[in-house]
Amino acid sequence: MDVPALLARLGVAADGACAGTLAVRTPIDGQIIAHLAPSTDEQAEQAMRDALRAFHAWRVVPPPQRGELVRRYGNLLRQHKADLGELITIETGKIRAEGLGEVQEMIDICDFACGLSRQLHGLTIASERPDHRMMELWHPAGIVGVISAFNFPAAVWAWNAALAWVCGDSVVWKPSERTPLTAMACAALFERTCADMGGLPAGLLRTLIGGRDLATRLADERRVPVLSATGSCAMGKALAPRVAARLGRAILELGGNNAAIVCASADLKLAERAITFAAVGTAGQRCTTLRRLIVHQNIHDALLARLQRIWRQLPIGNPLQADTLVGPLIDAAAGEAMDLALRQATAEGGTVLCGGERIADPDCAGGCYVRPALVEMPTQTDIVRRETFAPILYVMSWRDFDEAIALHNDVPQGLASSIFTRELGEAERFMSAAGSDCGIVNVNVGPSGAEIGGAFGGEKDTGGGRESGSDAWKSYMRRATCTINRSAALPLAQGIRFEVEPDAGPPH
Repeated sequence: MDVPALLARLGVAADGACAGTLAVRTPIDGQIIAHLAPSTDEQAEQAMRDALRAFHAWRVVPPPQRGELVRRYGNLLRQHKADLGELITIETGKIRAEGLGEVQEMIDICDFACGLSRQLHGLTIASERPDHRMMELWHPAGIVGVISAFNFPAAVWAWNAALAWVCGDSVVWKPSERTPLTAMACAALFERTCADMGGLPAGLLRTLIGGRDLATRLADERRVPVLSATGSCAMGKALAPRVAARLGRAILELGGNNAAIVCASADLKLAERAITFAAVGTAGQRCTTLRRLIVHQNIHDALLARLQRIWRQLPIGNPLQADTLVGPLIDAAAGEAMDLALRQATAEGGTVLCGGERIADPDCAGGCYVRPALVEMPTQTDIVRRETFAPILYVMSWRDFDEAIALHNDVPQGLASSIFTRELGEAERFMSAAGSDCGIVNVNVGPSGAEIGGAFGGEKDTGGGRESGSDAWKSYMRRATCTINRSAALPLAQGIRFEVEPDAGPPH
């Protein structure tokens, strides 16, 4: 891992990653790969001033020109996909294919946003008043603050930033203190794009390096009308009231305790492949990771036997190696949380069928490598209802379809969901208002691995925010309802008459 050379190719200055008190470690072997200087209060204030000044200039630039900047950024990401993907793998521990996939998500959202820059449509609305026209216009909101998590250090930020830029906003980004190098590389490539394009306001992106104090500052900052925060439910519950106190707008992408219902008619070969990726990909550290498997009693034993064979054969180890499918947890604390959850599951009547043990790798001795755990539970207990950010899949059985849906929905979180069935009625019921209560509802597809074309987000403790595709762009703009009177008369809405007599002189 030649991190300095990698950063240099991505445009990060050598002195920016070796002089500071914030130690950055790779989860691959626990080694320190950089020392960064956290952003000071003065630097944070200057970032706000820069971003506000940039917004005032950027908001009047025609949207297609804003889209051209994002298009060029996407092209530069294409050129540096291999290096940026490798850096993501080094900082997060996700396997190479997933690191490259994350950069591809960035490229895809740039393509989406560029096309969107010519489609920021308003509405023309029929007026009840003669010779009047009503319309809705969408205007840039201002500075968009983005707080991102370690597990997707680039893609989720790009979902927000690409849309914010084409909408006419500037961006202030506070990445996870565990993955700041990826943020620095993304910012360096963006600044290079701006320089190559020329004539753009400085400050369209400012990056703040540090801990939760900076996140709190963004939540409290009145110059940031929109704050997008990705992280735990606890983080969202701490930040949301601060944003609400100043009547700001929060886009929250928080926890997920995602489930899949497997019906008796399911294609088990298809289901087992989808279940495996969703449950163990990114070592179980995705917000869309499959954590609960609700299986019809007639196929329960057969599916469990198939999954146990797969779980025992999973290639676990250094994510930089081509044949690895499961890399390390982010740190030892994540491993301890997994151990605690498995002990509690056992105390609540569960049986650990396989997994949970540490995997020793002499070349990666400082990393936390674990075999994903498959746990059979008698019912949905407290530990099952709580999200543990680790590769634990709890398995329960069902007999009645209403029972399966009730189990599925009986958790605080509501992000992603899926059902495996070949019965049309079961699929339609699951997607209906009486089915899954999640923001993402899939049929014969696992809950993990969303595309950028659809709005991403969930309900309940997941926060209710939406990012990425569809009409999520509206979250980064403000709406103006406008009325134009083309006559010399002044009819009032709702038939109200309010006539004022001409001035007849001073009262006696």
